[in-house]
Amino acid sequence: MPQKRRNLTRSISITAETFPLRRKFAIARGTKVRAEPVSVEISDGGVRGHGEALPYPRYGETVETVTATIEQSRGAICAGMSRADLQTALPPGAARCALDCALWDLEAKATGKPVWQLAQMSRPRALTTAFTVVLDGADAMAHAATQARAFPLLKVKLGSREGVLADVTRLREIRHARPDAKLIVDANEGWRVQELARYAHLLAAHDVMFFEQPVATREQDALSDIDLPFCADESVHETSDLEPLPPAYGWVNVKLDKAGGFTQALEMVKAAKSRNLNVMIGCMVASSLSIAPAHLLAQLADLADLDGPLWLTEERPDRLVFDGPLVSPPAPSLWG
Repeated sequence: MPQKRRNLTRSISITAETFPLRRKFAIARGTKVRAEPVSVEISDGGVRGHGEALPYPRYGETVETVTATIEQSRGAICAGMSRADLQTALPPGAARCALDCALWDLEAKATGKPVWQLAQMSRPRALTTAFTVVLDGADAMAHAATQARAFPLLKVKLGSREGVLADVTRLREIRHARPDAKLIVDANEGWRVQELARYAHLLAAHDVMFFEQPVATREQDALSDIDLPFCADESVHETSDLEPLPPAYGWVNVKLDKAGGFTQALEMVKAAKSRNLNVMIGCMVASSLSIAPAHLLAQLADLADLDGPLWLTEERPDRLVFDGPLVSPPAPSLWG
């Protein structure tokens, strides 16, 4: 239900944080060794709500720009801006995500009702998450897949500069190492559509559930001529982006950071389902505070890719609990 605007004085704090990673996280666009989310705390009458989002350079975001955008909204937030107002005040992205999630958490703690009740959802349950095999040499990726034997679903990062044929070798070695696993391939726009079409039959031989955003948005219309299953990611931010998607996409990856928070992401999931699209809830490499609202949203999805906190060397005190691939719902003290 829409949150009513209240005439109470709020305060807000903004924190840029750094979480070193256990090892390098490499994808087609580059490599990171730390997660640098922006977190917010909104206080109102002694109650505190928290939210976190990860600025994504792919969309022109930095810690500085996200922090500045949130700072520009300080007056409106402190004056009692509602979640509904926030959707039109800020565009989709990390700044709105952090604020939106904090407002949900604030209302949950103020009313004593968890977010799943406020959003008229069912009580959340533990979910199985995918685990990411980052881009590396074929042997190293096969070894990483073997090390992740507890995870029945692997997301394989491809899109290397060597091209599709070299990535076929990586995929073949991973499949050989983990014949039992379900595989998702994510090229992060790293392939060209002509080369993808040329080697599609080789990719199809390795029983992949779907290929996530293999090419840039400008080339995605040609995917309809390729006989492979595809998932949209970078080409979809909010609900309005679903309508123009080419029919080649049978899946969509919904991320709170892209959508601009739980409010819009929830709407996206419902809209995608109404269009007979399968939904995966994804995440950035960030702390449990980012993943907690995504975990709730994933209750409505077909797959969950929520392994971000597993890559951090340090975590928040009230972190999410992982038991192998199973992720339990967040404690109320963390979020929601």
